[in-house]
Amino acid sequence: MRLACGAALLNLRLALEHSGVRPVIDPPSPLAPPTALAEVRSGGRTTQNPAERALYEAIPRRRNNRRPFQETPVPTADRHALVTAAQREQGRLHVLARTELDPFAELVHRAHRAQMDDERFRAEMDHWTGRERDASEGVPAAASGPLPEPQDLWVVRDFSGGRAPTRVAGKDFEREPLLTVLCSQHDSRTDDVRAGQALQRVLLTACAHGLSSSVLSQVPEVAETREELRRMLGGSLHPQAVLRFGYGSPTPETRRREPEDLLLE
Repeated sequence: MRLACGAALLNLRLALEHSGVRPVIDPPSPLAPPTALAEVRSGGRTTQNPAERALYEAIPRRRNNRRPFQETPVPTADRHALVTAAQREQGRLHVLARTELDPFAELVHRAHRAQMDDERFRAEMDHWTGRERDASEGVPAAASGPLPEPQDLWVVRDFSGGRAPTRVAGKDFEREPLLTVLCSQHDSRTDDVRAGQALQRVLLTACAHGLSSSVLSQVPEVAETREELRRMLGGSLHPQAVLRFGYGSPTPETRRREPEDLLLE
C-alpha cells in the first residue's frame, strides 16, 4: 500500500509542476493522522522542464501489460534511462543478468505456490480480479492477459478470474525478458514511500520511451523469497518490486477512480 501511495505522490508532484506549482514534500507533522505518509505544500512558482512534462503526459497512458512481449531486446540507452530514473528518487534498479534468471524463476514459482496455498490470499485476489470492464477498482478481465500455461516461466498469476481468452498458438511469453528489481537502501515506512516514487518514475519513463511494463509482485510479497532475493542481490539492498519491460501489444484502458473519491476534508 505504501508503494502505491508513493507512486500517487510522484503523480501529484508532476501534476503540480505542470500547473506551475513547485511541490515541497515534508514528513507528516506530529498533528497529522497516524496513517499520513507525507505532507505536500507549495514552494512557489516553477516551470516544468520537457523531460518532466513527458512523464506527466505518460500518466494516463501508463498501464500494466500482462501479455507476452516481443523478443526484441530493450536498447542499452533505454535500460540506462530506467536505472537513472530510479536513482532520481534515491532508489536502485538492479537489472537481472542472464545468470540470475534461472534462480529468480525458481523464487517466482516458490512465492506463487506459497500464495496459492494461502486461503486468505486466494480470497483477496479473487475479490479484486476478473472484474467487468467498467469497474472503478480492481483488475478487469479484459486487462488481465492470457491464462497461465505450464511452460510460462514468469507470469504465473491469473488476473481474469478464469475469464481470459485462450492464448493464440505460438504466442508464449518471451524467453529472456528484461527483468529488474527495484530496491531501497533501508526498509522503513519512509523508504517504502520513497520506493513508490522511484517505482512510478521508472514506469513512466518506460512508457515515455515506448516500452511496455508489468509488475511481478510474488517474490517481494512473500517474506522468505524476499529475503532470498535480497541475499541474491548482495544483501545490502531491500527488494521492493520486480518489473518486467519489453515491447508489447496495446492493452485496453482501465477506469480510474474520480479525484473527489480520494479527497478527505
